[in-house]
Amino acid sequence: MIKRALWLGVGLAVGVVAARQVQKTIRAYAPSSLAGTARNSAAGLIGTVRDFVSDVREGMAEREEQIHEAITRGANLADLDEGWDAPAGWTDRENGNGARTRR
Repeated sequence: MIKRALWLGVGLAVGVVAARQVQKTIRAYAPSSLAGTARNSAAGLIGTVRDFVSDVREGMAEREEQIHEAITRGANLADLDEGWDAPAGWTDRENGNGARTRR
């Protein structure tokens, strides 16, 4: 009789744990939960894109200032590029106005 009560208790405990796990999984894949996850992912992506755009704008403003100073000094733009590390895919080929071009 005690063995039966023990196994009944074990069976009930396993059943409760399994039922809770199934309910948790069902809630995780519910449309409202998936929408919330997508919304959070999109918000994170938007933040990352905004940071990237901000960094690019800062770099553009810095480069524009360098070019503006070179023009006011009367320097050639090719001279300004001597210390500049070109991004991957760019060459030192000039396109007639001293600017670097991409192949």
